[in-house]
This record gives sequence, C-alpha cells and structure tokens, in this order.
Amino acid sequence: MSTSEVHRRVDAVWRIESARLIAGLAGMVHDVGLAEDLAQDALVAALEQWPDTGVPDNPGAWLTTVAKRRAVDHIRRQQRLERKQEQLGRDLETAADAGQAELDAAAEDIGDDLLRLIFTTCHPVLSTDARVALTLRLLGGLTTEEIARAFLAAETTIAQRIVRAKRTLARERVRVEVPGRAELPERLASVLEVIYLVFNEGYAATAGDDWVRPGLCEDALQLGRVLARLMPGESEVNGLVALMELQASRLRARTDPSGRPVVLDEQDRSRWDQLLIRRGLAALARAEALTDNPGPYAVQAAIAACHAGARAPDETDWTRIAALYARLVQLTPSPVVELNRAVAVAGAFGPQAGLAIVDTLTDEPALATYHLLPAVRGDLLARLGRHEQAAAEFTRAASLTRNAREQDLLHRRAAACVDNGHSFKAATVKTTMKATSATLQKPDL
Repeated sequence: MSTSEVHRRVDAVWRIESARLIAGLAGMVHDVGLAEDLAQDALVAALEQWPDTGVPDNPGAWLTTVAKRRAVDHIRRQQRLERKQEQLGRDLETAADAGQAELDAAAEDIGDDLLRLIFTTCHPVLSTDARVALTLRLLGGLTTEEIARAFLAAETTIAQRIVRAKRTLARERVRVEVPGRAELPERLASVLEVIYLVFNEGYAATAGDDWVRPGLCEDALQLGRVLARLMPGESEVNGLVALMELQASRLRARTDPSGRPVVLDEQDRSRWDQLLIRRGLAALARAEALTDNPGPYAVQAAIAACHAGARAPDETDWTRIAALYARLVQLTPSPVVELNRAVAVAGAFGPQAGLAIVDTLTDEPALATYHLLPAVRGDLLARLGRHEQAAAEFTRAASLTRNAREQDLLHRRAAACVDNGHSFKAATVKTTMKATSATLQKPDL
C-alpha cells in the first residue's frame, strides 16, 4: 500500500474514531485540551508507522492503545496526583497490554465517555461561538479549516476560538462529566442549542453564496442521533432529532440545479427523502410518548410533521400549525415566535389575519434588523394585491440579509411585485425555529 493510500486510510479512521478516542482520554485526564493533544500524538504515530507496518486490522484499537500509553507517560512526567499515579499507570498499562479482548470489554464505556465530552464542549461557561467550534472540532471530527469554511470565518479566528475555549475550561476547572440532576435541564438545553445552531447554519446559511450547506446538517444530525442513543429517555433530545430529520428530508428540493432557492410551495415533493421523514416521525412519536407536555423542540417537530404529511401545498393543515405555534408562544415567548405564528395564521385564516399580527411587531427592537420581518410582511401584502408596498418590503429585506442567494430571491420578488405579480407567484413563507427563545430563527422559504 502506497504512502498516499495509507494517509487516506488514516484520515478516514480519524474521522470515525476521533470523537470516541478524545472522549475516552478526556474522561481519564479531565482536560479536553490535553485529551485532544494525546489523540493527535497517536495520529502522528500512525502516520509515521503505518506506511511501514501496514494499517492494523483494528486501527481504532491501535490508536486507543497508543494514546493511553501516551497518557500514562504524560501523567508520570508531570507527577500529577501522586497517590493515584501508580495505580492509574498500572491500570492503563494493563489495559494497553491486554490486547483486543480487553478493549472490546471496555467498549461499553464509550457511550459514557461521549456523553461526558458532549456536556463539556457545550458547557455554558463558553460563548456560543466557542461551544459550536469546539463541538465540531472534538465531536464532529472537522478540521479547523473545515469549520472556518463552513461558517465563512478566517481559519485563525476559529483556531483562536478553540484554543480560548480549552483554556477557559481548564481555568474554570470544568470537569469532564455528566451534570447532576439539578444542573441537567440547563446543561442539556445548552447542548441542544449548539446542535441545532449547527443544523440551521447548514439548512439556511446566514451569509455567503450558498443557500444550504448539507454537510453541516449531516454533522448536526449525527451529533443529535448520538445524543439520542445516549439519552433515550429525554423527550426534548428525541424532539430535536425528529425536527432535524424532518427538516433535512427537504434539503434536496430546496435548491434548483444552479443552487438558487426553491420556495416551499414550489418544491418537487417527490424529492423529499421519505426515509428521513419516517425516521423523524418515529423520533417524534418517542418524544411525545415520554411526556404529557412536549417541549419546544417536540412542538416544532410536530409543525414540521404537518408539512411532511402534505402531498401538495393545498393539503397543508395550517389550522393545526397555527395552534402548534400558539403553544410554542407559550413555551418560548419571543417576537420571532410570534412572527412565525403570524405566517401560520395567514395560512389558516388568510393574509389579512396574518398581517394584523405582523403589524404589531414592526416596532420590536429584536426584529429591527431581522430580514424576515419585512420579507413576511411583503409576502402578505403581495397576496393582498398591495404590490407597491410589497416591493418596498422585499427590497428592504434584501438589504438586511447577508446571503447572496437570499438577496437574489428577495430582489426577484420585489421585481415581480413591480410587475403586479403576474410573472412571479408569491410564496408563503413558513419560518422554522432555530434554537431557543434567545436565538433568532431562520425561514424555510
């Protein structure tokens, strides 16, 4: 096998094994930064040795053995925890020398390791941006360059975020552990927020030339599915997975071959992924079975399920969607949720009913630069035949978004309104929640 082929194999193995490897090491040394360094040392060893010795039958086990040996060496060099050092070193060396059978017996600990790492990288002591970057780096297996490209940021900026995040965790003495019952609701909410932020950035990009970035959606889905396997009894975990599965089912239909957005009512619904829809509905059923009072993610998933079940736009159950958004307003009251409800009310009871709600939001400070407010208002005005006013709203919305594809769509809507709407069908905007009430949401145009 050539060196280049070995390097490709190493890269593939790292993608698969890095999260589990780092999680296991973090549980041992209680330092996320150190755990990643030890894992990287094992990766370097693989790059040096495998071209000569060949790729081992179980490359993940090989990396784990090398990394744990490096952990023992590091602990001994630093003379940490002197009273426990000898026993820890003996235990680790025994595990390293026991071979594959011993590693298989320890496999059941992987889930606990991953769960601890998830709660650590999403710790509230970190800023939202730092949580996202660190989670994608350590759990998603993405390189700094890949994270920077996905979020249209400089690679040095992302690298600095990750370094600062590790230092913050060390400075604040954040333990690599699952929080206790008292802390769990707040900490779990932080984890879910991070995962859904990643998903939404892929589903409707904030800026740049691409309307969707499916890779980010897949990364978020993978994290959500892992979390659901580790915490199957949490309704909101299953609710978030259901929401992402149902939203992701429409990804292929959201753009045309040239990458231009395709609005919801004009999507080819035969291109919706039925497997993802079935998975989403199953996850929603699990979420609803776990509680009599579904949380925000489960309610949003129920909204997405209404769209997934409509074979054509005119079959959409807007009355039920409006009722679900009313429930969401109670759970997470915010101007953005109310804007979403206005769209649902317009679908159920007509554009004038929706516009009445939207007009109460025009002075909301939180929506002052939120492009979806004028976009939704323009859509409702166009449906009422008030084309000149609608064109002005679409133009304003285009000036507020940083996504080039979205700007083009909004300018085309404005131009169509100038032509009295004859050449362009005004599309109903159905907004989807992005995270918690503290976070502005994105639309499904």
